[in-house]
Amino acid sequence: MPVKELTSTPSMTTLYPRAVLGGLRKGGGDTLPDTELVRGGVTADPARLAAYNRVCGFRLTDELPATYPHVLAFPLQMALMTEPDFPFPLLGMVHVANRITQHRPLRLGESFTLRVRAGNLRPHDKGTQFDVVSELLPGAKDAPVWTDVSTYLRRGGGSGAPSEKRPELAQPSPSAVWSVPGDIGRRYAEVSGDRNPIHLHKLTARAFGFRSAIAHGMWTKARCLAAFEGRLPGAYTVDVRFQLPVFLPAKVSFTSWHEDERTWSFELWNARRPKPHLRGTITG
Repeated sequence: MPVKELTSTPSMTTLYPRAVLGGLRKGGGDTLPDTELVRGGVTADPARLAAYNRVCGFRLTDELPATYPHVLAFPLQMALMTEPDFPFPLLGMVHVANRITQHRPLRLGESFTLRVRAGNLRPHDKGTQFDVVSELLPGAKDAPVWTDVSTYLRRGGGSGAPSEKRPELAQPSPSAVWSVPGDIGRRYAEVSGDRNPIHLHKLTARAFGFRSAIAHGMWTKARCLAAFEGRLPGAYTVDVRFQLPVFLPAKVSFTSWHEDERTWSFELWNARRPKPHLRGTITG
């Protein structure tokens, strides 16, 4: 696999215009680039981590939430998906699932090597899906201590292959009800760097077919994970499937339960209508 080593974090102000231009030029394809982007010396900024924790509902500690390294990886993910040889335009893709595994707690002050690559291109009944895999390693040749697999759907030209679906359930009794403010997309964009226009304002979201701005999927995952603080082991996997978008502002209901001694299940629903936004599991 060809490796492209980066000496600095890609600039998001450069990547978003490239993403827009790519949407005009790219027409799809059946091959993903086999290049892996690598960046050494990756660390968490204390002020940014504190701001992230406040926006997502985590306590302020020197331990990184399992979802936080996704923020560190996001510029490299963007850089990979806006390369000229990447077959799909970034804007318009749907983030349908995310699985994060941390093999031990990660702490503020640690330095990591970050690797990002794409793979597993496969059919979906609504188009084509693929994975972007991100890994943090203590050293360039060490085993990963954190892995993130983000699954994206490119709509159109579906093959008719069945998509993976969970059975629909009645809305459970909530463990908590959260009010999601209308500006949470802008606040999360500030701490994450993900300034996709569908999350920022009603007008920019309407340009992409949404009636209002929608919450970031990774914010909803992080907010759910924050509800488990103090109850999780040092090593675990948190796996979610994003379902219906959270239109802002919103009121959502969260519920969780034990499947067995090693597994939690959780769901996020629209508090006013029986519609699920997210379903996930945590396995330790």
